[in-house]
Amino acid sequence: MTLTRQQFLRGALGAGALATAGPGLAAETDFPQRPLKLVVPFAAGGATDILGRLLASSLADRLGQPVVVENRPGAGTMVAASQVAKSPPDGYTLFLASNSTLTLNPAIRAALPYDPLASFAMLGGVADMGLLVVAHPDARVKTLADLVRRAKAEPGQLSYASFGAGSSVHVGAELLQSALGIRMTHVPFNGSSQSLTALMGGQVPVAVDTVVASAPLVRAGRVRAVAALSAQRLPLLPEVPTVAESGYPGFEATAWYGLLAPAGLPAPVERKLALALQAVMARPEVQGKLREVGLTPRWSTGQALRERVEQELPQIRAVAARAQIKAD
Repeated sequence: MTLTRQQFLRGALGAGALATAGPGLAAETDFPQRPLKLVVPFAAGGATDILGRLLASSLADRLGQPVVVENRPGAGTMVAASQVAKSPPDGYTLFLASNSTLTLNPAIRAALPYDPLASFAMLGGVADMGLLVVAHPDARVKTLADLVRRAKAEPGQLSYASFGAGSSVHVGAELLQSALGIRMTHVPFNGSSQSLTALMGGQVPVAVDTVVASAPLVRAGRVRAVAALSAQRLPLLPEVPTVAESGYPGFEATAWYGLLAPAGLPAPVERKLALALQAVMARPEVQGKLREVGLTPRWSTGQALRERVEQELPQIRAVAARAQIKAD
């Protein structure tokens, strides 16, 4: 095909404009060109893993590339957070962070291998998750009053499981003990699957976990739901009273999640990922699936997520100091 001089000049000018726009425009046009990785800071089979896999499949549909889930449990999400913070800021490593990562760890740990604000690009809020006190069916704990009686009758002997030191359920359980005036021994595991397996096996009499991971076992009669730590009853288990209803008004502890990437992302890549998350979270089918497993869809912008962290950090530090909560 023969080009006229005018057509050639138009093409040359267009190419020159693209070149001088720098890598940002190219990144926006080309990204992503290969599979992405979504790091989930808890073991497979737990509540965060369920959320992560739903997000991964939905983002893959939106971005046109596979999003592979990598489970990196350990140290109250610090293992995963540290890995992501040190990853190349190219958009191919994403992180399903929780409030454990962003507000709890900074409040209860003396040193962190990451900074909750400076180490990450915040792409947006995702969901909230209710927490639950559950007990082994033979543990003589049917109500919160039973738990208080048994803990006071066996001071220091009653143990409870969580899915990790410094996790949302660990801090929730410590806040609960402070409110109830009891002390239990913390037994941390790497993920809900291990924690709830230990509970079902009778290795521990009580656990605090998410409604997502616990509800199927409650319905099957393998564990007993004692109380919800949320402000309102949980839609998945509406028959279970809250801690506030059980005689401790004003009590509330919850978990929440956001999508992050390493700090320093090119602006076009960050924008594309944030818009993909927004589109995914707006899908009725995604919202329905989240509600089915016990999550409350709660999309927010990356800026709103950053502001939430900035607001909650001093509040959690004050609560942790008052309740003398420190990571194991």
